[in-house]
Amino acid sequence: MKKQKLSIAFIMLCVAAAPVADIHAEKAGKGGISPEMMSRIRASYPDDATTKALRNALGNSDIDKIALNSEAGNAFDTNFSHRVKSKGITNQKSSGRCWLFTGLNVLRAQMMAAHDLPELQLSQNYNFFYDQLEKANLFLQGMIDYADRPMDDKMVDWLFANPISDGGQYTGLSDNLMKYGVVPAEVMRESYSSNNTSRMRNLIALKLREDGLELRRMYADKAKPAALQTRKEQMLGEIYRMLALTLGTPPSEFTWTRKDSKGNVVSTRKYTPMEFYKEFAGNDLKNDYVMLMNDPTREYYKPYEIDYDRHTYDGENWTYINLPAEDIKKMAIESIKDNAMMYFSCDVNKFFDRERGVLDTDNFDYSSLMGVDFGMNKADRIRTHASASSHAMTLVAVDLDAEGKPQKWMVENSWGNGANDGHLIITDKWFDEYMFRLVVNRKYIPADILAIARQTPIMLPAWDPMFSPDE
Repeated sequence: MKKQKLSIAFIMLCVAAAPVADIHAEKAGKGGISPEMMSRIRASYPDDATTKALRNALGNSDIDKIALNSEAGNAFDTNFSHRVKSKGITNQKSSGRCWLFTGLNVLRAQMMAAHDLPELQLSQNYNFFYDQLEKANLFLQGMIDYADRPMDDKMVDWLFANPISDGGQYTGLSDNLMKYGVVPAEVMRESYSSNNTSRMRNLIALKLREDGLELRRMYADKAKPAALQTRKEQMLGEIYRMLALTLGTPPSEFTWTRKDSKGNVVSTRKYTPMEFYKEFAGNDLKNDYVMLMNDPTREYYKPYEIDYDRHTYDGENWTYINLPAEDIKKMAIESIKDNAMMYFSCDVNKFFDRERGVLDTDNFDYSSLMGVDFGMNKADRIRTHASASSHAMTLVAVDLDAEGKPQKWMVENSWGNGANDGHLIITDKWFDEYMFRLVVNRKYIPADILAIARQTPIMLPAWDPMFSPDE
């Protein structure tokens, strides 16, 4: 009897297997890889001595080291015709706070020059604390605002996928500083978690997602708006506790001694963070500066706004004017000539020779190495998510030829000391391909472009490819 059952089971298995094989054959004929296609693909690979040698090299080495174009670095001129002197290299370490380091580096250079200060470092940790708290509120309030939508709604899904990050962009910087001020670095120093944000960020994100579900359940159970707001505030108290335990508690006031460039004591007094900002900076970061973008996938000379791309619920969405790269370069050159640094962001990891600190499209020859062409232009790379802004730095220099055309650029980075004393050199060709954003003071922007900023911007969804934060 037992043998009979096994025989029946075997027959049923064979019967079931036959249709599966037929299905695989049918799918292969409609687009799958058939055995015949696999044979042709294998035959297209030349297994000759040269290919074997290349395979051995690539199998045991970093691809970039083999693809490195040795000729690109020959006689590379590192001189710049126009340069704004930076005030010391900072280090964001293992965090995505480049946007904050960049903004504060621009600001501190202005403060030192305007007030004859010998040295000044601003606390990134102080503003980062409030950035994370504000982003938590942005998410939780979004959960309330969209509580009537189903979980698979695009906006709800996007919010749960992006509850919080340590990356950001310029409008988040301006909203933060104009609301909370700044403090010197010694008033609120870096902590382990400010320098190494991933674990703290992941724990806060986990808690926010849990809180978001609770708020949605409360709404489904007919909770009143006041009850939702009360519970949200309690949730923010828990986030505040998590931040205070990992970053420290931000000061409401502090005592600071001001010295002049010769080291002489000028004054010692108490400040609130906002009083300190107003006395030593005072910039209207929201109204005096304009974000410029080079996005060839969209119409130029138009303003755009990305929905929910902000750091604070009551702040400004990221809004920019889309311009050809050549127009952006003209304003950048005017700024540098006038000794003004700028917030600059780009796709930093493309064609980056880290040893020389050079960004150049000729640095690596991947096509010759792999025997395939990489032919997408900038617009194609954006549309297919192959390229987007990933890192913010401070634009400080340009090298102009005899005709006034830019040959290369220099940025002050926030990765600590390295090649070029912590600066990166960018060829003009690379600038065209991988530069995305530049924040320029209004006084360097022509009147016809400023007029574009007064138009109603075209609204883009939160999940637009340009949402990508600087990290």
